[in-house]
Amino acid sequence: MGHPYKSDGIKPLPVLQDNVVWVWTRGREAVVVDPAVAEPVKQWLVSHKLELTAVLQTHHHADHIGGTPDLLRHWPSAAVIAAAADRKRIPFQTMSVEPGMQLELLGQPVNVIDVRAHTRAHLAYILPQGCSPELPTPVLFCGDTLFGAGCGRLFEGSAEDMHLALKRLQDLPDDTIVHCAHEYTEGNLRWAHSLRPDDQAIAARLITVRKLRSHGGLSLPSTMGEERRTNLFLRAGSVQELRELRLHKDSWSG
Repeated sequence: MGHPYKSDGIKPLPVLQDNVVWVWTRGREAVVVDPAVAEPVKQWLVSHKLELTAVLQTHHHADHIGGTPDLLRHWPSAAVIAAAADRKRIPFQTMSVEPGMQLELLGQPVNVIDVRAHTRAHLAYILPQGCSPELPTPVLFCGDTLFGAGCGRLFEGSAEDMHLALKRLQDLPDDTIVHCAHEYTEGNLRWAHSLRPDDQAIAARLITVRKLRSHGGLSLPSTMGEERRTNLFLRAGSVQELRELRLHKDSWSG
């Protein structure tokens, strides 16, 4: 079984234990998002005769930037786009960006969004609606801010930061395709179901995701509409509610 939503021109590459590297292609060019490791990404690009033109980095953690230096050895002209505030922690960046900027990659606009919380300089990247025939709906690369039915741990930010970051993502339309950087959806839904056993949307999504995973499929990408229906963190009505959910999730053993 395949994943329930699909962005034409965007390929998931599962690596390590649960990371997902996203490869966005157009013609013979490719942009890679958060390459945890290099070799499977390089093999896929070479086998498809693609030229790496850019790497998008959402934040500095090793399982998001670990493959970038080796990819640059193979494609030295590729741009590495990362937060200007993370120059020391992503020293190989070649294009330092700030929230609110708009870039152009593969002939498409890309908006840079501030979603600091998981880390103090975390960015998300959004391809606006209808930017190309291959991508008729908005596309979100959110790193470790938003997961399937979850959100990132608060390593350097606060519950207030995460609530604000998720509010920014709430502005995106329901059909936005959400590309998270980890396959955590089943565990997140099991946790949510334990808290809200009568929530039919959560229960139904858990059944679907379990079936996908049992057949070796990915639960990703999802959509903002799906997350709004089933993600307790997005549904949190206050900072305090989000804080309590995050503390409960962090201590939950499943």
